[in-house]
Amino acid sequence: MLLLAIDTATSAITVAVHDGSTLLASRAAVDPRRHTELLAPLVAECLDSAGVAPADLTDVAVGTGPGPFTGLRVGLVTARTLGWARGIPVHGVCSLDVLARQAVTHVESGRFLVATDARRKELYWAGYAVPPGSAPGSPVERVTDPAVTRPADLPSEVRSLPAAGRGAVLYPDELPHGIPVLDVDAAVLAEVATARIATGEEMPVEALYLRRPDAAPSHAPKSTVPQGWRGA
Repeated sequence: MLLLAIDTATSAITVAVHDGSTLLASRAAVDPRRHTELLAPLVAECLDSAGVAPADLTDVAVGTGPGPFTGLRVGLVTARTLGWARGIPVHGVCSLDVLARQAVTHVESGRFLVATDARRKELYWAGYAVPPGSAPGSPVERVTDPAVTRPADLPSEVRSLPAAGRGAVLYPDELPHGIPVLDVDAAVLAEVATARIATGEEMPVEALYLRRPDAAPSHAPKSTVPQGWRGA
């Protein structure tokens, strides 16, 4: 396997090359407004550093969000185009799941939150749980569907949890227990993707926009809080 991982759902434009067991190279830049300009050069640099040509790739993995429309679309279109051009499979991974995997070393057990910047003074978020007694670095379980919500509308039991992602930086009054994990790391995306591929898990490449594009005129979106959080 030679897998190229791409994510543009957060402020980071991040790519990595993984051979199924080892990370070969990774590149990233943090700029929430320049996904279109930066992604292609980063992919080229990463492939060159790994000593890999596009023709050598066997798989592509891409973060499916949720994320702001324009940035997220850049990664998805690039991944789909590369997969089509090379005739190789493209696998989708929820970007919040990757951030949760990055955050797990900061959470011994119990529930925590991943919350990213949705702009419009809102958050994309989902709840996760680390089973008691889990070894460091063990997989985590997502316990709610991804949602978009105003920070003040999050349930109090959610706001009191440790929170990974830029949401805690942007809204420290609502999310006071920030975890030092801000953006997706494509190296971790590659690890998550290779593990899921190995188990035969379905990985559809469907964007989690959760609302209309930022550029489209519309009424203010309603906040959504997954019912599965309460009492789960």
